[in-house]
Amino acid sequence: MAKCTRCGRKGFFLKLTNGLCDNCVSTVRMEQEQAALKAQMEEISAKLSDQKALFERISADAYADGVAKAKAKNAELTTQNLQIEERILAGKKNLVELSEKEEKSRKSAANAEQKVRRCKELIKAIQHANEAFGTDDQEVGDLEKLLNEADGLMSPTVTLTLQCLDMKDLRKRYKENEKNIQATFEKYKDRYTTKANITIYRLMVIALSAELQNVLNNVGFGKLDDALNDIKTITNKYYVIAADGNQSIAPTVKKFIGELDYYFQEAVKIEYEYYVQKERAKEEQRAIREQMRQEAEERRELERQQKQIEKEESKFHDQISQLSQQMADSVDDEKTALLKARIEELQKQLAAVAEQKDKIVELQNGKAGNVYVISNIGSFGEGVFKIGMTRRLEPMDRVNELGSASVPFPFDVHSMIFSDDAVSLETKLHHILNDQRVNKVNLRKEFFRVSLDDLEKLVGEIAPTADFKRTVLAEQYRQSLSISHVAENPDASEEEDDEEEDEV
Repeated sequence: MAKCTRCGRKGFFLKLTNGLCDNCVSTVRMEQEQAALKAQMEEISAKLSDQKALFERISADAYADGVAKAKAKNAELTTQNLQIEERILAGKKNLVELSEKEEKSRKSAANAEQKVRRCKELIKAIQHANEAFGTDDQEVGDLEKLLNEADGLMSPTVTLTLQCLDMKDLRKRYKENEKNIQATFEKYKDRYTTKANITIYRLMVIALSAELQNVLNNVGFGKLDDALNDIKTITNKYYVIAADGNQSIAPTVKKFIGELDYYFQEAVKIEYEYYVQKERAKEEQRAIREQMRQEAEERRELERQQKQIEKEESKFHDQISQLSQQMADSVDDEKTALLKARIEELQKQLAAVAEQKDKIVELQNGKAGNVYVISNIGSFGEGVFKIGMTRRLEPMDRVNELGSASVPFPFDVHSMIFSDDAVSLETKLHHILNDQRVNKVNLRKEFFRVSLDDLEKLVGEIAPTADFKRTVLAEQYRQSLSISHVAENPDASEEEDDEEEDEV
């Protein structure tokens, strides 16, 4: 009788499979299937656990990235809010100053107008006295009275507070110019002998002084030419008035007014310099805010590029690690050689990425950057160059940005100078070329009128290793000129085509 090796049961079996009876064979088969299913379940559970861990890691990375972006956006909005509040406060301050100035101007203008009216009435009275009664002292009893009134009006007429007097250097210049005006008054006063001529002269001095105050009172930024034209109109008007009164004194009056015109214009220029300096200070503040905004933008861009490079660096490390493991497990010499070559290629790419990363860190932590020298003859003409600075990893991004902002043509790059202290290098170049600035008020406008030879020499002295391109391509500008020329002279284009065919 046969015996089952598993259950030990004895009997007459038709067939024993591996020494097992039919029942035990079925049982073993079921146990094996259960074990296989259990192994599959464990494998699936392990994969699920890995997927869960991956999901948690991705979620954590996404959350951290979202928090970082939110913080950056919050910082940006906070900066913008502070800037807006600063502008509001500055606007309120300017409004108060303008209101006070308007009130002073109104009072000063009313006072000056009153004095001018009195002077004109006195001049009319004296002219009437001369024409109707002659110049005899006995016949013109009121003449002495008019002279005394004129002497009373000769006292200082400057009742308004000029803005230039608030600045020490301008105050000194204005006082010196005022002394020159008074000296001119005194120099010509003794040239007249008759009381009528003396009176005409004195009244003219009073009226001119009052008119000058009116002009100074209306000076503002951007109004220099208007003020100087007003001075010229006033001096011409009073010359005509004085010459009509007495032709004999016309040559002397003309010379007197000519000298006075120069000093009056100087007074206007000195007062105007206050507004220029005030505007320059505003522009400097705007430049600081713009620089802060640009630096913040560049920092954010560098941070974004740093994260991207770190991801690439991690990817290269992972690939090299995987390939190294494959190479260690490989027994095929040909496959090993291919894996080694691929690893060397990835290591070169990794070195380039590491170099970029180091450069970004240097740009973030120090004053390093690129100083660019660019031109745009289509927009600004020849001999005008912009000298600026950028901390961007790709400096041409900034140049392209400038070329696509508010100008019709892109810029040509003459030099791109990398420096560990780009701020100081830019400042040095600006200082050397300060007298050749195109805009001498707004220092944010970094344009300079200088010859290409002088600029090349200057760059060579400051940065001997920097390249300098003398060629001004201006491709789009020249193509535009060519298209305009063809459009304006279509016959000339046909003639050129005919000449080319004849040559062929």
